[in-house]
Amino acid sequence: MDIRQLKYFIAIAEERKISAAAQRLHLSQPPLSQQLKAMEEELGTILVERCGRLLELTESGKALYRYALQLTQLMDEAVSEVKEVGIGVKGSLNIGINTLSSVELPGLLHQFKMRYPHVTYKIQQNESSRLCELVRNRVLELAIIRLPLELDAFEVIHLHMEPFYFITSQKQPDFDEGTSLAKVSNYPLMLPSTEGLGVHYSILMAFSAQHIKPNIVAECSDIPLLLHLVASGFGSAIVPETVIAQLSERGIYAYKITEPHLSAATGLIWLKSHHLSAAAQHFVELIHGKFPSNCLLHDQKQHSVLRPGYVNAP
Repeated sequence: MDIRQLKYFIAIAEERKISAAAQRLHLSQPPLSQQLKAMEEELGTILVERCGRLLELTESGKALYRYALQLTQLMDEAVSEVKEVGIGVKGSLNIGINTLSSVELPGLLHQFKMRYPHVTYKIQQNESSRLCELVRNRVLELAIIRLPLELDAFEVIHLHMEPFYFITSQKQPDFDEGTSLAKVSNYPLMLPSTEGLGVHYSILMAFSAQHIKPNIVAECSDIPLLLHLVASGFGSAIVPETVIAQLSERGIYAYKITEPHLSAATGLIWLKSHHLSAAAQHFVELIHGKFPSNCLLHDQKQHSVLRPGYVNAP
């Protein structure tokens, strides 16, 4: 038996006449009678008995009717849900977020949830280079990363640019109007990233462009730990503005670094020439609507998509 036959049997059981069931199903009577006979032969039992002008279900017929209702309902629900997943009304949004960019995600997800309240989420936090690897290997569909990075394999939407701040446990009245790399270079500095990654590279290149050698005492990609170290007086740090929004430590002072070429770029990436789920496509559309002029497509000659003033990471 198949789902079509079960629907035929439900109509026969509820209408109690072959003629009425056939009319309900938009069929002629002979084919419907043949389907009923085929089901009885397949099951080896009588499903209906004639009682006067009406049909009555046998005990076997009553059992089949109960299961037929359940199975057809499940099938209808399955078809409905698959269609909803296909258009992104349901499904799962599988996205990665850079360690330094998590403050951006809640607002975006709130907007997305208002549009698609039945979508569920799988969110993974990691370093930008690792997120690129996970997207490339199709473990993640989307990722919010820090630039610059090599992005030949990806499409990118730039989210925003942000300045850097000098944070320290000691109040610096002279820095209230902002400070410079030259002024902070002699402080024991901790970088909020590790060698080879976008933020680390951007900071060191900004120092190098001014021929300044900073006093780097540590690298730490764990932001809560970095803030604890700053608050304890272990060292100062240079961090993107996003981190300032996460400051919960007392006794940490933040001063904007005014260098024009030191700023951080954040981007949403997904794999080129790879089908995205409907939920992921809708999230890309949401981002594209918020940043319509920033959706940039790569060609194979590009190593990364960067705004003027940026250089590519090695």
